[in-house]
Amino acid sequence: MEQIKFIIEGEYIELIQLLKVLGIAQTGGHAKFIVDEGEVTRNGEVELRKRAKLVPGDRIELEGIQIDLLSE
Repeated sequence: MEQIKFIIEGEYIELIQLLKVLGIAQTGGHAKFIVDEGEVTRNGEVELRKRAKLVPGDRIELEGIQIDLLSE
């Protein structure tokens, strides 16, 4: 499993924004599709909210990728 550590600038980042910034999704529409399909888990539970506010300490997993969110 690929592991990524991502530093959040500010209080949070929205889920679809994170997917776009990391290049996992090419567009906002693609990011929404990934979330709608139930492919994303947040801290071990499926996350279906596209604009979920992710905060430092969250762990996102999808398609063999693990993303650990850190504060700056």
